[in-house]
Amino acid sequence: MKIIHETVKQGENVSIGYFSVIEEGVILGDNVTIGNHVTICAGTVIGSNVTILDHSMIGRWPKPAKTSTVKVDRALPSLKIGDGTTIGANTVLYRGSSIGTEVMIGDLASIREKCAIGDHVVVGRGVAIENEVTIGAYTKIQTNAYITAYTTIEERVFIAPTVTTTNDNFMGRTKERLKLVKGPYIKKGSRVGGASILLPGVTIEEETFVGAGALINRDTEPAKVYVGVPAKPIRDVPNREKLENPE
Repeated sequence: MKIIHETVKQGENVSIGYFSVIEEGVILGDNVTIGNHVTICAGTVIGSNVTILDHSMIGRWPKPAKTSTVKVDRALPSLKIGDGTTIGANTVLYRGSSIGTEVMIGDLASIREKCAIGDHVVVGRGVAIENEVTIGAYTKIQTNAYITAYTTIEERVFIAPTVTTTNDNFMGRTKERLKLVKGPYIKKGSRVGGASILLPGVTIEEETFVGAGALINRDTEPAKVYVGVPAKPIRDVPNREKLENPE
């Protein structure tokens, strides 16, 4: 059994699994494969050659807690998913975001509203991407990383497993913080090692290499290697490792 609203527009060769629900106004491109127990919320636009695996919720409206500072924007546009994207099992993608072409989103990942995910991005298993995040093309975010709200990640960045980004130096105790909340800005070609922590508002300059477990509490210099708590630069990134010199 499956429930497909009469207003849904389907392309050619669309496959929809058991117990899935496709709500009103959804658009499905050609060669779309939808698994079992998937809910695609009203208005979602899905390109061609997209695969959505079991138990996922696609295009849901945000519903913050009563004590949350995030307010629901009733003008949120529909979620858009680009051609060739694969969405893993048990993922949750919110309305108001856009997913590029040939993106891979792993099982159990979550992407909140007002996010822009570029082409060929990899979002690993269990990654949480909060609201108003921008991620550039060819960036890879590995298992269980946490990308806080208001973060910008440019193209071809590597984020290792369990990296944590933060955006609030006051941790919810003052009204002043609402004017100062800001996630990190991670520039092109940077690499951030496993279990590192990036503090609010820091800029990770191009080609920075952050060692595993480092704590970044201030802006980095381009093409430097940082290690430690707090992190300090220890040497230059070798030229052979830079994007301009691919092997």
